[in-house]
Amino acid sequence: MTATTATTTAATTRPTRPAKVHVSTRINGEDVEFLCEPRQSLLECLREVIGLTGTKEGCNDGNCGACSVLLDGRLVNSCLVLGVEAQGREITTIEGIAPPQGLHPLQQTFLEDAALQCGICTPGFIVAAKALLDREPDPTEERVRFWLAGNLCRCTGYDKIVRAVLDAAALMRQQRAGTAPDGRDGQAATAQPR
Repeated sequence: MTATTATTTAATTRPTRPAKVHVSTRINGEDVEFLCEPRQSLLECLREVIGLTGTKEGCNDGNCGACSVLLDGRLVNSCLVLGVEAQGREITTIEGIAPPQGLHPLQQTFLEDAALQCGICTPGFIVAAKALLDREPDPTEERVRFWLAGNLCRCTGYDKIVRAVLDAAALMRQQRAGTAPDGRDGQAATAQPR
C-alpha cells in the first residue's frame, strides 16, 4: 500500500456511530421499549427518546438532584445512569408520582406550602422526598434535611421545602389511619390557603 492509498483510505473512512440498543423497561407502571445509544444517559432517554420531560436537567454531573428518579425503588440521579442500565428495571419519574385521582400528598403540600419557585428543582425534590417517605413515614426535620441534601435549589431557602415534606408525611399518616385533616374519613383534604 502506498502512502497515497493509505491517506485516501483514511480520508474516506468515516467513524461509525454505535448501534442503538433496544431497552425494555417499566416506567411509571407501564411497560416501555425504546432504542438508545450505549452512551446516552437515562435522563437523555427519558426526556429526548421517551418524551417524559418532567425530570429536569440541571448540572448533568450528579450534583444538583434535579434529575432524580426512582430506579427499582432506589433514588438515583438519572444523569449518572446509562439508559441501557434501565433494561428490565422499574423506573418512577415525577410523572408517575401522582395517583389517578389527583395529586400525591407531596405535590399537594408543595403547592400549599409554596415550596417552589422556578420549578426546575421541584420534580427532583418531590421524587427524593417520596423515596424518604416510602422508607420512613414519620421522619424528623433533621432526617428530611439530611435526605434532601443531594438536591439543590437556587431560588428559595429550604425551609418551605422541608415543611412541605413534613406536612405531606403527616397527611399520609392521617390518610393511612383513615382520617383526613378536615375530619373526613379516608379522603384527601382540599387545599386550604395558608
